[in-house]
Formats: sequence, C-alpha cells, structure tokens
Amino acid sequence: MADIPPNGSIIRYAYLWKWQRDNHETEGRKERPVCLTLSLPHGDQTAPIMLAISGTPPRSDQTTLVIPELERRRAGLSAWKDAWITVSEYNFDIAEKSYYTIPIPKSLARSARGF
Repeated sequence: MADIPPNGSIIRYAYLWKWQRDNHETEGRKERPVCLTLSLPHGDQTAPIMLAISGTPPRSDQTTLVIPELERRRAGLSAWKDAWITVSEYNFDIAEKSYYTIPIPKSLARSARGF
C-alpha cells in the first residue's frame, strides 16, 4: 500500500477477531470497514492499528462505541441500521507489505473523529 491513510480513516480490511485467533485462525474471514485509528512508525515502515466496525450488536465481553446515524451516513455506512466500533481489541499490520489493507474510495473515506 503506497499511500498510508490518515489517522481516523475508514478502510476495508480482512479483520481477524480475537475469538477467531483464539481458534487458531490466521486470517479474517471477510473484508469489513475498519477504523484506522493510529499509524505508528515501525522502523522505516508504518504499523496501522485498526478497530473493527460491525453491524452486529456487541457481545457482553466487548467494549464498543456506537456510531451515530449521521456519522454512519458520512462514512458511507448508511445502509447499516446500527454500527459499533469495537475498542476492546484491534488488528495491526505493516502497511507497506500488507495484502489486506484496501482503502475505501476517497468519496467514502471520512475521519472517525466525530464518533
């Protein structure tokens, strides 16, 4: 990935949930919108930290933030009835080597700062 999206961007990523990792899975089952919360330097590369966005209500062991309707529309997620950002777990990758980090088109990319 040549261009690193700015912090707070919404991108598509094959997110690997903690429960999947605990079951010895190594890759996310499907691409989903995720909030790229912070890109950290990793040597001469970049390690983005990503939080999952889901339309499924959170489990009792998850900590989430509700995405308000206005922000869902701004983020291109208006087809979703409800949405949450899971903050109790995250994925990270090396952006310059990732096969999975796929930016959402610029017309849909929005800052997540309003969530």
